Amino acid sequence: MDSLSLHVEPGEIYGIVGPDGAGKTTTLRMLAGILDPSGGEATIAGFNVMKQAEQVKDNLAYMSQRFGLYTDLTVGENINFYADMYGLSAKGRKEKIHDLLDFSYMRPFIKRLAGNLSGGMKQKLQLACALVHTPKVLLLDEPTNGVDPVSRRDFWRMLYKLLKQDVAILVTTAYLDEAERCNRIGLMNHGKLLAEGTPEEVRRLMKKSILRIYSHESRKAAHVLMERLDAENIEVFGSNVHVVCKNYSTTHDEAKKILDDAGIHYDDMREQIASLEDIFVSFLDVEESEKIVGITDVNSASYGDCAVKVENLTRKFGNFTAVDNVSFSVPPGEIFGFLGPNGAGKSTVIRMLCGLLEPTSGTGKVAGFDINTQPEKIKLNIGYMSQKFSLYEDLTVEENINFYGGIYGLGGKKLKERKDWAIGMAGLEMHRKSLTAVLAGGWRQRLALACAILHEPPIVFLDEPTSGVDPNSRRRFWDLIYEMAGKGVTIFITTHYMEEAEYCDRVALIFRGRLIALGSPLELKTSMMKEKIIDVRLDQPQKYMDELEALNEINEVALFGAGLHARVSDSDAAMSAIRSELSNAGVSNPKIELIIPGMEDVFVSLIDESEKEDVAGGIHDV
Repeated sequence: MDSLSLHVEPGEIYGIVGPDGAGKTTTLRMLAGILDPSGGEATIAGFNVMKQAEQVKDNLAYMSQRFGLYTDLTVGENINFYADMYGLSAKGRKEKIHDLLDFSYMRPFIKRLAGNLSGGMKQKLQLACALVHTPKVLLLDEPTNGVDPVSRRDFWRMLYKLLKQDVAILVTTAYLDEAERCNRIGLMNHGKLLAEGTPEEVRRLMKKSILRIYSHESRKAAHVLMERLDAENIEVFGSNVHVVCKNYSTTHDEAKKILDDAGIHYDDMREQIASLEDIFVSFLDVEESEKIVGITDVNSASYGDCAVKVENLTRKFGNFTAVDNVSFSVPPGEIFGFLGPNGAGKSTVIRMLCGLLEPTSGTGKVAGFDINTQPEKIKLNIGYMSQKFSLYEDLTVEENINFYGGIYGLGGKKLKERKDWAIGMAGLEMHRKSLTAVLAGGWRQRLALACAILHEPPIVFLDEPTSGVDPNSRRRFWDLIYEMAGKGVTIFITTHYMEEAEYCDRVALIFRGRLIALGSPLELKTSMMKEKIIDVRLDQPQKYMDELEALNEINEVALFGAGLHARVSDSDAAMSAIRSELSNAGVSNPKIELIIPGMEDVFVSLIDESEKEDVAGGIHDV
């Protein structure tokens, strides 16, 4: 931390964004009194953090990245425990706890053990526990990491309710769309604030232009442009290619000619307004290796046209059905996205496919081997990267690679060759002897991937591999995924970043153990979603959410980046109602337009639809 200065006003959300190791968590820990600063001073609600610790404690709530819950206590018992810890008197305690349960949407689960809650529920319960003493300042360290879009939307609704009580909120986040929702943000690196202001003010710092090309051949288009176009940076975002350039007009004409000459079809080519993620990537020095060391071509002849195939796959735990008659197939070389809310059954499916968990019923084959009778052969022919990066933190980089090489039967010259490859691929040439525990998140992530594919498997399972890593690291990671898929490696990936779902060839959506949708991102957005999406852009969109959602013509309103997305059935009637409501509220010139839904819109809409069908059929979450 280096001479950091910032302030957060009552009723304001201030977001800190920055790469792994920038100092975000250290900042919050010093403000919470967990770490002593080397110099300078800090106040919370007017009290000095170093000299008035008791007064600070009474006015502060701190939610760390690790859930501070007691898994063997119920929801109600956890909140009561924190009430005891904060010295909440018996008078009015019951009403306070009931208010918190309603506020966090947790009243139906008051008797459920915290250990049996999904990640999103744990997150909301921890916030309720933190708020039991009504703090004036709330510190949140990446609070929505690893939780699904529905839970993230609920969480941000809760934060905006707190603003109406004049709570000052300081939040760190790896989700740049969440940073768009803050009143002000600070871009941090190496312990310093590089930029600060409203999201709009920070976006204006982007001095370069962005050319966006929409094409169903986006990967091929990007590859050709990288070879022939003079540009600052070229990235693939699903069906979109972003070209960062100094001169938009010149770059547009050159890119058009290159793609036309190469016979690559594109549907649209236009200038793109910079997002905060674009600012993040352009503003920071990229310290990681940009080089992708060659991936070996995969021969899928041994298992034909199906890398993964399951039929009626089911897994029960006692009376609870975690996976319910799931069927799908994945061809070789496909990037297959597996989406679903927390607790939907994603990880359970992956564990069965990897030979780590026996199905209750149903059949399946992975790389041509039967998941019921040949789990050991499956393990030798797949790579598996879990949510927590299965690395040994007390081992060095080289020692981790040696360990996994031994597991996969590699030794001698072959292990040395693969180890050199793994270190080059992960960009860790300078860190061979470093303990894994000291590596930044992006490096650890790529080291974990290198260990998972050390034995050159034809199929790789990635379970939320980018959770909690910064945008630069996510982009580099997806470069590797594209490279592997291009060589014939089948990628089976789960993610809570809906933007990443756009990068997949096909996407399956699982809810309450059942497959409820399957198709390409475009198919899901244009043919499977019954509702329409209206995008509303205006200053301080959170102020108008409740009023718009109360309109009969609107099914739901949610924050989406710096604006609002309204889910509607009749778009004409809804747009008219929105204009009228905002006009009555004194909002001038809002931008209101019907748009193609994003994957987050599809995710939430299909989940809601399935949930209504379950309720109608007598199925409830208990």
